[in-house]
Amino acid sequence: MLNTIDQIFIKAKQIILDILSPFLPEWMMILISIFIVIVTLCVFGPVVMMYLTLLERKFIGRMQNRYGPNRCGIFGLLQPLSDGIKMFTKEDIVPQKADPFAHFLGPITVIIPSLLVFSVIPFGRNMIPSDLSIGILFFFAVASTSTLWIFTAAWGSRNKFSLLGGMRAVAQMVSYEIPMLLSIVPALLVVGSFSTVAIVNAQEGLQWFVFTPWGLVGFILFFLTGVAEVNRCPFDLPEGESEIIAGFHTEYSGMKFALFYMAEYMNAFSVSALVTTVYLGGWQGPILPSWLWFFAKTFVLISIMMWFRGTFPRMRVDQLMGFAWRGLLPLAFINLLAAALWVHLSFPLNDILSFCILTVSVLMIYVANRKVAPKKRIYKYAYE
Repeated sequence: MLNTIDQIFIKAKQIILDILSPFLPEWMMILISIFIVIVTLCVFGPVVMMYLTLLERKFIGRMQNRYGPNRCGIFGLLQPLSDGIKMFTKEDIVPQKADPFAHFLGPITVIIPSLLVFSVIPFGRNMIPSDLSIGILFFFAVASTSTLWIFTAAWGSRNKFSLLGGMRAVAQMVSYEIPMLLSIVPALLVVGSFSTVAIVNAQEGLQWFVFTPWGLVGFILFFLTGVAEVNRCPFDLPEGESEIIAGFHTEYSGMKFALFYMAEYMNAFSVSALVTTVYLGGWQGPILPSWLWFFAKTFVLISIMMWFRGTFPRMRVDQLMGFAWRGLLPLAFINLLAAALWVHLSFPLNDILSFCILTVSVLMIYVANRKVAPKKRIYKYAYE
């Protein structure tokens, strides 16, 4: 019974193929199998985005002692559909001096990487759209292209605030991609493979990497850099409403704006899913179906992102860049060294030595950065 529930989605696909197989040639069955996966991902992405927005509005509403959306449908469950209809019916306004082609291209192309990265994420046992031997490389190669389309949208708007937001986005994503890549290398070093399935299989039996010293540090580094990569608070400088109106999507309305919104939430899900895959054992877990374990872990991480948004103020640009280059980057290099020692030494010496190295390094980085921490600003007004 448990195995049937665990493989329910795989079996549903197989039932569809079994029904069609007597009437179609083999080559067409292969195409239909691929088509089913593509359609599932194309539907899954927008649905996830729609209900993550509702979850966040409810979550932060409760933090601020209010209900959140509760008028449209039972408990507000139809609010995302209402918002979608509103976006479809809103007028698409293009500034007179904007580049029409770039203005159109930006929001269309920014959604493509957000969908493609789902193809290498193992959602459960035997539930990966494409088990590539270079799955991790594919994820980062595809995800990094979103920076180009964000800047294209900002440049094509011919708006100084949009351009500032686009430049902030490029600087932030380039800066945080380096420690993000380095934070995942220790897991690849231990597993010896770039396959996401191989990484999950290496954590079988609750031997999740997060329970090791280098895994805990790698998990924190990967998650924080991931939050910065998807422009979530407190790293949401490219959308600094208090300074640059709305950043790179200032001049977008209707469905074009909705596509940027969709890409952000889909990226938040995919980053949380990859953190789950690499450091939290992916779909590994006792008793419950594998896909349920995967989604439970992923949504816990997404909830932490929402908690950040309802709690922390936005960082300044100098604080944002300093945190990446002076804090996360050196710690990522040291964590790589700790992981290498952990692999080559035997238990318990490997755990003790890596823990000591990382503890001392965190303290040294903290002490070193206290000297360059920005001082509190004192503002004087004209009437004083």
